[in-house]
Order: sequence, then C-alpha cells, then structure tokens
Amino acid sequence: MSELEQPSGTSADADTRPWAQIGAGYAFDGPALDLGALLWDGTCHPDAQVRIPLPMLNRHGLVAGATGTGKTKTLQLIAEQLSAKGVPVFLADIKGDVSGIAAPGADGEKVRERAGQVGQDWTATGFPCEFYGLGGTGPGIPIRATVTGFGPVLLSKVLQLNQTQEQSLGLIFHYADSKGLELVDLKDLRAVVAFLVSDTGKAELKGIGGLSTVTAGVILRALTAFEQQGAGAFFGEPEFDAAEFLRTAPEDGRGIVSVLELPAVQDKPQLFSTFLMWLLADLYGDLPEVGDLDKPKLVFFFDEAHLLFNGASKAFLESITQTVRLIRSKGVGVFFVTQTPKDVPGDVLAQLGNRVQHALRAFTPDDAKALKATVRTFPNSAYDLEEVLTGLGTGEAVVTVLSEKGAPTPVAATRLRAPQSLMGPFPAPELEAAVKGSLLYGRYAEAVDRESAYEKLTAEQRAAEAEALRAAEEAAAEEREATRAPRQKKEEPSLAEQVVGSGLFKSLARSVGTQLGREISRSIFGTARRRR
Repeated sequence: MSELEQPSGTSADADTRPWAQIGAGYAFDGPALDLGALLWDGTCHPDAQVRIPLPMLNRHGLVAGATGTGKTKTLQLIAEQLSAKGVPVFLADIKGDVSGIAAPGADGEKVRERAGQVGQDWTATGFPCEFYGLGGTGPGIPIRATVTGFGPVLLSKVLQLNQTQEQSLGLIFHYADSKGLELVDLKDLRAVVAFLVSDTGKAELKGIGGLSTVTAGVILRALTAFEQQGAGAFFGEPEFDAAEFLRTAPEDGRGIVSVLELPAVQDKPQLFSTFLMWLLADLYGDLPEVGDLDKPKLVFFFDEAHLLFNGASKAFLESITQTVRLIRSKGVGVFFVTQTPKDVPGDVLAQLGNRVQHALRAFTPDDAKALKATVRTFPNSAYDLEEVLTGLGTGEAVVTVLSEKGAPTPVAATRLRAPQSLMGPFPAPELEAAVKGSLLYGRYAEAVDRESAYEKLTAEQRAAEAEALRAAEEAAAEEREATRAPRQKKEEPSLAEQVVGSGLFKSLARSVGTQLGREISRSIFGTARRRR
C-alpha cells in the first residue's frame, strides 16, 4: 500500500503525508467555522477539516468563482455558522435564492451523500432573519437614505458623473451643508442646483469656483434619468440606521441574518452595489473602535462586487480602500463575492485575509490570463493550482485563511459542506408574513416627507415674489397719489424702494443661510451623520 493510499491514523508517519500536513494547518484550538473536508489527488479526507477561526472573520475575505460553481451556497454555509455562533450577518439576495436561509433545508439523497463525504452531522435548520428592500421596491422592510446622508461621492458613482461633474456635485453639497439645507430626496437636490444657477443664487459659489450652467444641466438630466428608472423611492425618510444589522435573536442569542432582497432591482447593478457601500460607510461612521474581538460584531457580504468597482473614480476607490482597511478595528468583517480576484482593485484585495476560490474556466485567452493571475495571488502551494482550479466540481473550492496567529494557512482544496437551511427561495407568503411581523416594519414602512431644502427654497422664492408684488403695487399707488397731489418737499424712499434696496433680491441665498440650521459634517466617504 502506498503512502497516499494508507488509511488515515494507521501509520506513525501519517504527518508526513501532504494532505495531513495541509490539514494540520487548520487544526485550531479556538472557535472556528467548518467549511468542509480537504481534497487531495481526487480523494476527500473527512478527518482533515478545513476551517476559519472565528476571530479572523473581521480580517475580511473573498469568495470568487465562475457562474454556477457554488458561491451562493458558500455564502449561505458561512452565514449559517456565523448566526449559530451569535454573529449577525448582512447579505444581499440578488437572485432571490438566499432567502431560504430562514427555513430548514430539505433532506435528500444528495445532501446525505455530501454530508457523509465531508464528515458533516447535517440537520435541517432555519435561522433568524430580517428581510429588507431598497426603498420599498419588492418585498422587505424599506431601506432608504437621505441624499445628504448618501453624500456626493457615492451619488456621483450612481449618476455616472465624470471627475469634473463629481467635483461640482461636491461643491453643491458643500453649499447645502454650510447653509444647513438638508437634501432629503432628489427634489431637494434638484432645487438647490436650480437655485445656484439662477440670477439670485449664482453669486453664492463664485468665491469657491462657481457652478457652470452646462455642468448643472448634466447633473439635472442625470437626476431626471435616475428618477425615471424608479430610483426616487430609494431616497427619503425615515433614513435607515445600519446599526439595525447588529442585532441577535432574543430567544436564543443567534445572530440575525439581514437579507437585502434585490431581485426587483437586479437590472440596476450600479445602484444596489453603491447602496451596499453606503450601508457599510454608515456603519463605519457610527461604530466605535473596539480592536480585535473574540468574534466579529457583524460580517457583511458584498455580492457582485465587480459592479461596485467598474468605472469607479479615483476618489471612490480610495474611499472604499480606506473604509475596508479601517472598519476591521470596529469589529466588522467584509467579504467580497465576485467571479475572479482581478475584479477587485489591488489595494482592496490586499486587505482580504481569507480566500475561498471556486472553479475558474479557461475557455478563452482572457480566461487563461485570469487563471494565471488568480494563481499568483495564492501562497506557495503543494497543489498544481492551475490544474486544480479548472478541475473543481460544484461545491468545491481552494481555500486559504488566516490562522489564529494571523499567518496564512496552507492552500487547501476543499469539498464544502452542505447548508442546513433551504437552498432556494423562501416561500413568498411566509416572507411577506415575516416582513410585516417584524418590529422594524412599523418604524420604516411609511415614507415621511418633512420640510427640507425644496420646501425652504420654494418658500423663500414665494416670499420674495409676494414681497416684490406688494412693492410694485405700493409703488404704483404712490405714483398715482403723486400725480393727483404733487409735493414740493423731498420725498422719503417708498416702501418698494426700501424693499428693493434692502438687498433681498441680491442676497436671497445669504438670507436662506442665516435662517437655516448649522453646517452638516461628513465622513471620509462623503456620507453625512444621521439626524439623532
């Protein structure tokens, strides 16, 4: 019997076997998530379990692989175990098939076969969930953001503005912030833009660069097109507090899995990917520094991550990189999910300590380049990774994570465990009942339209118009009086002259600024702190 054929645990020199040496790199002392069993030379070794230390989940990660290789089920597997260990999870359900995590899985021959291969004690289990939707589109508790809270950097990404237009939008936000003009929804932003290129408002920005009518026109047209796509519902109040994602179930302490239902907006990838970044930036701005914890406060899965980075400006990429780098110390782990590591910028990829790489295809020259580039991102390995990555089956992956000491583990080809929850959509009637039965539904379901920039500027404009009309009528009355009874003495300024001379028409913007609240402060991502 050869060394590789010898049964595990029967030889004194078992530790010299390649697969045993790799498996020893995953034998952690503390709590860990079980991913599956090690694969070597086509054989699955259930006594060599591949795991991720729980404290290392806030060192971020990447789940990658071609379409249909099992990335979604890997998310489900990791999310289940995090919830079971009391860690809240956020994940996006783009195709509608992750919602099944709320229901127990369906037992069957394939599930039992996989469980037996990897040494898994499989039991059908559902997990505590909250379901959300962007702006009330589709099922779920509505998640809304104010335009002020969303900020100019993220909004420029959504509106697909160039660098010059992004800078101009930042100038508009700066003006609104300094005057305390809250931009709650898109009509507020449109009102401020229109005001700043009007005769009464254009002087306000001259000292800091001004706003050209051409750029303002581009921004207004982009806003109109954005609203025509149905995106107007995503902006407004009540603004969602991302701290809602940090809850655990009161009954048993399991982490609540927050599922953002996106099937209704899956044709607007730039929108939902940027909204996910806003949620992450909101968490970054609100959470305190906690350093290294025994377990994360939250693990955030960023599905279809390549959509976030496509066409991104330098400022946007720098903000993502900084947020990912610093949010670790606030107890939040971020996992990006995409097809190949090259979809993620190098500065971001360097922050991702845990890797689960599903199969890659090499059908074209570009695929072959991507395969070679992926192999170069892994530590030195006992495997021929180019061969292994193209030969993995569905539900298999190449894994390397950070050990309890923070060092990379050996690269391990792994047959992954089966999720214990339902691998498919949660039934629609049950999902709707879960949404309406949530304690958060009453807090966020109904949109609120309070007084904000649009109403304030409109009121100022109407007051100015009314004052001008009164002044004109007063001037006409005085002129008629003068023609009937001419006076020799020097006339005092009329009410109309006093009004016009008061600078009302020359300083409308300044009067707005003196009447409205304090300046709004912003984070490194350009997002604003929520009203408390």
